[in-house]
Amino acid sequence: MKKQHSHSHRELELLNAIRRIGGFARNSELANVLDVSEETVRRTIKGLSKSGTIARVHGGAYLVGTQSDPSFFKRIAQNSDEKRLIAQEAAQLAADGMTLFLDVGSTTAFVAEELRVHHNLTVVTNSIRVSQTLVGHNDNRVFLLGGEMQSNELGAFGHVTETQARRYGFDRAFLSADALSSTIGFLYLDPAEADLASVVIDCADITVAAMTHHKFDKTAPHRSFHPSEIHTLVVDQAPEKPLATSLEKWDVALRVSKKENDHE
Repeated sequence: MKKQHSHSHRELELLNAIRRIGGFARNSELANVLDVSEETVRRTIKGLSKSGTIARVHGGAYLVGTQSDPSFFKRIAQNSDEKRLIAQEAAQLAADGMTLFLDVGSTTAFVAEELRVHHNLTVVTNSIRVSQTLVGHNDNRVFLLGGEMQSNELGAFGHVTETQARRYGFDRAFLSADALSSTIGFLYLDPAEADLASVVIDCADITVAAMTHHKFDKTAPHRSFHPSEIHTLVVDQAPEKPLATSLEKWDVALRVSKKENDHE
């Protein structure tokens, strides 16, 4: 009979923290929650991964046996430093008391974390991750849209989701995309995500797109809104021509996140 692994107090604390956060967490996030160093978190994760309880990804870990596609957690872990800086910049476009929409994008998940300092927000989202991040903080209200759940995105899509989204008026909508083409604009791998983005933009006063430079001049099969409907694009690096020229033609304002060692 296989001997069952007995978890230490620290390991149990970390497991409970990951469950509360939503099944995936970055090392820095766990260090803050548990009030320990990131090195302590990494050692604890290493021990838990040997027992098969959690799986490690770059910069974090996720619970083994969740119903979610592991690719979701891996996407959040990719380019996490750039996404965090983009999120810090994007969150400055929100203010206390606003009504916001946040989609299921991995960069948007970082934006949600940065919004936790705000008060009295009304947050509408189709993302389980976003809702778990913001619910119960600073008198914020969170509305999770219904619809068919997609495990690879940990979010809801489809007719029900779009119908419910139309009931709101958003001061700001924070959207992601899978690619940004200099000739076509913002593109998506999933047609349902493209459809929902178009609906949300129609309901938003100002729409903010957030993405890393790795998606510049890439391609994906599904179009959504016209690129001129994006008010601001927040990125980690300024695009080069011809993409920069296209953004100017589309009248999309560009905000480039500041590196941590940048000075005012």
